[in-house]
Amino acid sequence: MNEINTKDAVGHVLCHDITQIVKDKVKGVAFKKGHVVREEDIDTLLSLGKDHLYVWEKKEGILHENEAAMILRDICKNEYMEESDVKEGKIELSASIDGLLKINVEKLREVNALGEMMIATRHQNFPVKKGDKLAGTRIIPLIIEEEKMKKAKELCGDEPILSIKPFVHKKVGIVTTGNEVFYGRIKDTFGSVIMGKVKEFDVDVLGQTIVNDDPENITNAILEFIEKGADMVLCTGGMSVDPDDKTPKAIKDTGAEIVSYGAPVLPGAMMLVAYYKGSIPIIGLPGCVMYAKRTVFDLILPRVMADEKITKDDLSKLGLGGLCLNCDVCHYPNCGFGKGL
Repeated sequence: MNEINTKDAVGHVLCHDITQIVKDKVKGVAFKKGHVVREEDIDTLLSLGKDHLYVWEKKEGILHENEAAMILRDICKNEYMEESDVKEGKIELSASIDGLLKINVEKLREVNALGEMMIATRHQNFPVKKGDKLAGTRIIPLIIEEEKMKKAKELCGDEPILSIKPFVHKKVGIVTTGNEVFYGRIKDTFGSVIMGKVKEFDVDVLGQTIVNDDPENITNAILEFIEKGADMVLCTGGMSVDPDDKTPKAIKDTGAEIVSYGAPVLPGAMMLVAYYKGSIPIIGLPGCVMYAKRTVFDLILPRVMADEKITKDDLSKLGLGGLCLNCDVCHYPNCGFGKGL
């Protein structure tokens, strides 16, 4: 610390809190440790009886917490993000658009493992809306060696730890299968659920086609939607392993490449993901999507809407955190479902 005249303190960093007490009105911290003194602060400081201040003495190779926070901000910040002002050595990032949050988890771990610095984020692969908080950064002590911050920058290279994939507009077709629905024995309740979920995003629903359990009819219904310009086709019904459930075969008969029939998620184990001509997702949705509050469909839909191609490896990683606890009051996404990796 270095003691200086308050009138000469502009630009210097306070080494301790300064308290303000006004009888029956104010009792609290007027200036916090780490505050950088401004010209407009001088009169207030003098009124608090502070003719002299203890400030941090700038040394070569040592950074103040505000300077270090800006380096951590740069390590994290990417396109479609806004930053807060530095406050008490902390900077927060928020989304400037709706999209899918992606995080380089390995780089995040490496930076946090360096010690004396931290980056805290939301979970990745979840949708964020404009204005949502994404991350907060700061160092732990008031000052830190510049060499440590250089090491953090070197670990991350030129690519920021965080990124947001914008959601894209999609045309969606819905194919509902089942003799019981096609012949009017029961009323379809699947379609309205699916429409409600996709309408959370920027979509045009081209329609819903109800067909019987004939695989050829199911295949034709899927292809008809694609011919009409569908960017995604969702199939409901006939997804179990029962012999009379033909939807998986019908999806395969379109010529689509099957990525996976099955996912390590409950509810939603019987989901099928396929791609027609490599780019148009055809997704077979198990019956649980119709009645369960949240399922595997809620985990992959935001990724599909961000034009992220779902791989078998993506699905295998869902097993950790893939068990929904079916809480009486659903707090998703503010829970552990889908947040393993």
